[in-house]
Amino acid sequence: MSDNGGTAGDTAYETRYGWDRRTRITVAAAAVFTVTCLVSPIMPLYARLPGLLLFGCGGLVMAYGAASGKVALRVDETGVLFGGHPLRYRAGTAHVPWRDITAVVLWRQHSAASIPWVGVARRPGSPPLPGARQGWAGRAVVRALVPHLPADVTVASRPVSGWRLDKARLTDAVARFAPGTPVVDRG
Repeated sequence: MSDNGGTAGDTAYETRYGWDRRTRITVAAAAVFTVTCLVSPIMPLYARLPGLLLFGCGGLVMAYGAASGKVALRVDETGVLFGGHPLRYRAGTAHVPWRDITAVVLWRQHSAASIPWVGVARRPGSPPLPGARQGWAGRAVVRALVPHLPADVTVASRPVSGWRLDKARLTDAVARFAPGTPVVDRG
């Protein structure tokens, strides 16, 4: 996994999709279940096909994402770039200029996986970002799942999944490129 950023000579903080611990474990488990679906003499066909689709395809998608090396997060003089999911990278990639950002927000989705997220609080009237959570239904779901954050922050966020976040480097980059813009940890 590539993680570039944080030293004085670097121009940006950037991290890319790669093989983090969670991705390795998930891909390995998917491979085991896929092989089991293929070779199990007692598993009926009606269970094999969905298992192959779910675990085989899911594992391949995760492996592709990790191997893609695409930019997951970039903080530079122009603002914050959230890379899209590797399968739909262009459609989900969003650049938020500093003029629209009032804070960078770190938070967790409180669930069994407790997934960390990175988002931005934006000025009122900022243009919508790409993503499925932008409509009223998406915002209602977000309010139900993440009641401890404003919906506007959650829709302008990306999960730290398939890449690593270095909070110190992120904070340094924000201070360098947008002095006075806080990095808020909302846990």
